[in-house]
Order: sequence, then C-alpha cells, then structure tokens
Amino acid sequence: MKILHHPDRSEIHLSSVLYALSDPVRLYIVSEIKKAGERTCGDMSVPVAKSTLSHHARTLREAGIVNVRVHGTQRLLSLRTEDLEVRFPGLLNAILDAFESSFEKDQFLNS
Repeated sequence: MKILHHPDRSEIHLSSVLYALSDPVRLYIVSEIKKAGERTCGDMSVPVAKSTLSHHARTLREAGIVNVRVHGTQRLLSLRTEDLEVRFPGLLNAILDAFESSFEKDQFLNS
C-alpha cells in the first residue's frame, strides 16, 4: 500500500494553505469536515467526478490542511486543526467563517 505523505507541522506553509483553500470545492470539503468531523470522500455530496474529488483531497493533504487515514478501502479525512492553529492562529476559522457567510457558497451548492 502506498504511504501518504503528510507534511510535518513545521513544513506547512501559508502560501500552500492559501492556495489549497482558494478553490470553492476544497473550501466546501474543509467546511463539511469541520462541521461533521472525520469524513470519507463518498460521504460528501460535491458536483465533481470521483477522480477530481481525490485530486482535491490530495491537494488539501499535501498543503497540511487535512489528515488522510486509510481504513480498509476507505480514506477518512480529518482537519489538522491543531497544527494549523499553531502555525497560523485564527486563519482557518476566519476563512471558513467568510466562506460560510458568502454568496460563493450559495452558488457552489446550487451548481
């Protein structure tokens, strides 16, 4: 089985986090994980192909935003809240609060 790379806390860079969160699909994924806790990709209803969803999950993992845990054939995603809070205090909450109250989220959900 392929070992998934997760950057160490010290290797999480602001530019990578901001890039990963610049996509509305990835923002939605992170928002859903924050609300419901650990989730599989299949648990999330997003208007993209399965392979595209896998790409988004990989981008979030490589940026240090999510942790991916393999359980059988499933990959469970959880937020690395503590690591992000230590590196960039308040950043994730500020971005998710802005996304939750934005017109962009409404557009995304209605697409």
